Amino acid sequence: MRKIKYKKGRKVQPLHLEYTGIHKNSESEMQLFVYDDLTLTEFEKINVADFDTNITIQKTNWLNLHGLNDTELINALGDYFAIDSFMLSDILNTTKRTKLEEQQEVLFFNIKSLLPKENTDTIQTEQISFLIKEGVLISFQEKRSDFFTHIRERIRTHSGIVRTKKADYLLYILLDAVMENFYITLEHEEDKVEELINLSKNSDNPIILERIEKHRDNFNLLKRSIIPLRDSLYDIKSIKDDNVFNLIENDNFSFFARLYQKSLELLEQIESDMGALDSASNFFFSAQTHKMNEIMKTLTIVSAIFIPLTFIVGVYGMNFEFMPELHYPYGYYTVIGVMVLIGIAMLLYFKKRRWF
Repeated sequence: MRKIKYKKGRKVQPLHLEYTGIHKNSESEMQLFVYDDLTLTEFEKINVADFDTNITIQKTNWLNLHGLNDTELINALGDYFAIDSFMLSDILNTTKRTKLEEQQEVLFFNIKSLLPKENTDTIQTEQISFLIKEGVLISFQEKRSDFFTHIRERIRTHSGIVRTKKADYLLYILLDAVMENFYITLEHEEDKVEELINLSKNSDNPIILERIEKHRDNFNLLKRSIIPLRDSLYDIKSIKDDNVFNLIENDNFSFFARLYQKSLELLEQIESDMGALDSASNFFFSAQTHKMNEIMKTLTIVSAIFIPLTFIVGVYGMNFEFMPELHYPYGYYTVIGVMVLIGIAMLLYFKKRRWF
């Protein structure tokens, strides 16, 4: 049974902000998109002091932060937007599971993004968090990445309906972009599983079993990342009429329902792939068992052939004085011939019975 291990990140105090992730050297930078159906303004490397003049509440404002090392900057954002310290702590604590929460007119959502590490069996994990408040969506990324490049291009080129929608729709397409990483990771794992199935049929190298267990851990990591996401999306999908998530417009609940369906598809596919991985493991052990059976069959046949030959050798090795065959001129050759005939006869018998 898997034991729960208490990591350092779990001991971080809510009022004491500390980044617990591994990207300690990522510089903190902010970019701001301010847009509506007719206009778009883009700001690179913006500061909190510039928000009063550049953020327009009547439009959609997307503030993206790369790098979570600058806790003073995170504090400043929390003070400006009146964000609860518990939410800020959850943003910096990467050991937290996926979570959805609405508090003081702020909608908070964090998610784990998984991608395969090139030329390895390892999966890279990054936590991405989102906050929505008064027409402003803030996304927090642990490091600079290209998850949202195509969304920026859609905003710049006025492609689709993103410019006609509010921050809640922007949250939907950002979550959808992160979920695409699950599909990429799952496809990569499926290729590895197919490779392992082929290897398990043709090789008895114990490294194959180690790789099978590694990929089983990867699938479990995927499940642990998707299950809380599925639950959070279900919360959005199921309480459309309860007016709990006031920051999501009624027309946009259907988009989050699509994400919920995607999460179900991912989990179903993971279960199927884990079954295929079990098949690879079974193939490996079956091949090992078959090889051992072949070895034991060969040894048994050899032993069976030599049992009567050993008996003959034992008889003529006895030290009796009066053994008539000992003085026969061709006795030695006769016994050798008989032993050879016995061996050939037994081989033919085993072959006829298809014992080898």
